[in-house]
Amino acid sequence: MRFARLSALILCLVSLCCAADASATYRIEVSTILTGRGRQLYTQSRAALIPGRNPRVILTTQETDPTGSHGYKDMFMVESVDLGRSWSAPARIDSLRRSRMPEGHDFVIGDVCPQWHAATQRVLATGKTFGFRGGTTEDRGFERVSYAVFDPRANLWSGLLLLDLPAADHEGKPFLEPNAGCHQRVDLPNGEILLPIRYRKDPKVRHYTTMVARCRFDGATLTYIEHGSEFMIPRERGLYEPSVTAFGGRYFLTMRADHSAFVARGKDGLNYEPFIEWRFDDGAVLGSYNTQQHWLVQGGTLYLLYTRRGANNDHVMRHRAPIFMAEVDAERLVVRRATERVVFAEENADLGAGFGVLDVSDREKWVITSEIPTKGSRDYNRVLLARLMW
Repeated sequence: MRFARLSALILCLVSLCCAADASATYRIEVSTILTGRGRQLYTQSRAALIPGRNPRVILTTQETDPTGSHGYKDMFMVESVDLGRSWSAPARIDSLRRSRMPEGHDFVIGDVCPQWHAATQRVLATGKTFGFRGGTTEDRGFERVSYAVFDPRANLWSGLLLLDLPAADHEGKPFLEPNAGCHQRVDLPNGEILLPIRYRKDPKVRHYTTMVARCRFDGATLTYIEHGSEFMIPRERGLYEPSVTAFGGRYFLTMRADHSAFVARGKDGLNYEPFIEWRFDDGAVLGSYNTQQHWLVQGGTLYLLYTRRGANNDHVMRHRAPIFMAEVDAERLVVRRATERVVFAEENADLGAGFGVLDVSDREKWVITSEIPTKGSRDYNRVLLARLMW
């Protein structure tokens, strides 16, 4: 009897150790890609892998004045031809410069998310537009779903392009201020794209609605085909900055809200079950709020990247550091608390304002983020790369 109890105890300990090891089966290496200084920092940095015998990684980043809200200026590109061991100096993308329009406002693409589109052998970078009246005052009425195309053979970027949407959504409401910034999309086997978008239905309130649109891309023009579920909550800014991923024959959609974060699951990538608030598997609310989340798929495991409260980080704006990653229970739609790990540590900087995930290989994924230093802490920021290696 005593031996049986001891054996049961050993088995229990082994099981606990295995559960702990499951979240430690990958290692994380963090390095610096780029440094900005003074009033010209580099933010909203994300990368695309151009496959081939000699693969290239191109990273888009935006020169930003941190002294004002959304002080976005010109777009730059940084490149690596040795899978991130070294990087080129930032080169301004002339075709995507911030420009003064004839009407007197500045116009620029922003919140850019580049991704390789295999069917056309192009990088399609989707995002949003920012408009500044008189060049200084942001006007959200100028927001649109924007995109740009990079041709790796010609080594050229297109100019800023806009996605045309129908006159009305499923409720007959207009698509006001639509954008596709700070997201993750899914490219389907036939080359069509599932693009997550948020927009306003009512000009009187800023309650954003999230949807996923099916689009066609021919290498030059992105065309809307249809969209599915329309998700909104009637408080603060609603649901926005959505990201979608495919996993296990289903699709998963995560959405930011001012007070929390939400998730939904669907079978076709367009239509989803009712959304629920993100929670840990013990029932506690995840604690991510007013910040984007992103997906990472590795083998048979679905992960979520997020920031949250409760990590000795009350001094960080909106608790946007550290950036965590943990496994998702795809059936219960909860985060497995025991698997949570820190990807980027908190170092007196906001890390959650703009980050992205890159699928490099079957055994290596990257997470890239840009620091926004805590006010008064330092006069520089870094674009950081975390290699996750299995």
